[in-house]
Amino acid sequence: MKHHSIIELIERKRDGGTLLPDELKWIIAEYTADRLPDYQMASLLMAIFINGFSTEELAPWTEAMLGSGEVLELGHIPAPKVDKHSTGGVGDKISIPLAPMVAACGIAVPMMSGRGLGHTGGTLDKLESIPGFRTRLDRDEFVAVVERYGFVMGGQSETMAPADRRIYALRDSTGTVPSLPLIASSIMSKKLAEGIDGLVLDVKTGSGAFMKDEPSARALAETMVGIGSAHGTRVIATLTGMDQPLGREVGNANEMAESLDVLAGGGPADVVELTYSLGADMLILGGIESDRSTARARLEAAVSSGAAMEKFQEVIVAQDGDPNVAEDRSLLPVAPHRFELTAPDSGFVRRCDARDIGVAGVRLGAGRERKEDNVDHGVSISVEAKVGDRVERGDVLAIVAYSDEDRLVGARPLLERAWEIGDEIAKPELIIGHIG
Repeated sequence: MKHHSIIELIERKRDGGTLLPDELKWIIAEYTADRLPDYQMASLLMAIFINGFSTEELAPWTEAMLGSGEVLELGHIPAPKVDKHSTGGVGDKISIPLAPMVAACGIAVPMMSGRGLGHTGGTLDKLESIPGFRTRLDRDEFVAVVERYGFVMGGQSETMAPADRRIYALRDSTGTVPSLPLIASSIMSKKLAEGIDGLVLDVKTGSGAFMKDEPSARALAETMVGIGSAHGTRVIATLTGMDQPLGREVGNANEMAESLDVLAGGGPADVVELTYSLGADMLILGGIESDRSTARARLEAAVSSGAAMEKFQEVIVAQDGDPNVAEDRSLLPVAPHRFELTAPDSGFVRRCDARDIGVAGVRLGAGRERKEDNVDHGVSISVEAKVGDRVERGDVLAIVAYSDEDRLVGARPLLERAWEIGDEIAKPELIIGHIG
């Protein structure tokens, strides 16, 4: 590979210039091999943060990160391989019921998920509330589970897109996280490393989302769809609202219980609606169905027949968890103490702020303020009133299960400001639009 001057490349990007594909590939290779120091990569990342990436730069940068490690070899699995990724939110447990539902319809889902960080929850933390459930799988075991059962839910391998893992840590410590091209390339390099045929994206917008406004969320979605297209992988993105939590439960074990409710044919209307919508897109991308209505009917049949729940129980067993949680929710941990937040006035809920509730959950111990923090799986916030609901003074807005009184003291002010009661307001839109 031709050698380049990193200083010249940093200066060109700093001044608004464009980096060529072979230069971008060289940068990623040098950084992965520890021949490019953190301070120079950090300088380049800040230049990218300020000046952005052109389409001609973004695709080769993502491909270089993808090529920095292993790609899963799933070609021997005959089923179409489709995954789903959410940009993160509060109460977002969609992946858990979605994967077994779609797998029960004939799609292979090699789902690599993440842990919660900040106010957004993590699928792996929710899964680990199941007694014994193991999310750390080596590559061969990961492939074996999806091959045998049709889906798997584990963490990112150390050897997949290692450049992304290092660059993300650097972005986190240098103030360059909120960059649209860097976010898009980070997500897509990890997902494309799964060796998938198609990808469904849930791109969230609102107070509890990373992208606070719809234009930014739409731009991120379009960017990721474009990266997929450049790679030869079809991507469908759905824009969804995240001004209030998704579903009624915020936490880990309680969100697992709500996910099981959906697999059993129940669950909150918004969680059910979004799960089926994303699932329909996955069936369409996999060539199982040609339109959303027939795809939804197929998913509903997988739930009503019990096939989806059975599929989930098989994978729980394969990953050393207790499958009896499907029938006995008391096997899931619950924090010992209760606190009820009540409405200060009568009226309609005008705001049920996702970010405040998410941060309150972290303060209670349901999430992490630092990567090394432990999670209390039994801590929970159950949302009893959402935007548009009528409440009377003294009605319960939320039920909190907590373990530590001091943590409740820290979380309570956030919960008290999260709800606003006043005149009637229209319920917010859940699914805003589709891209791709």
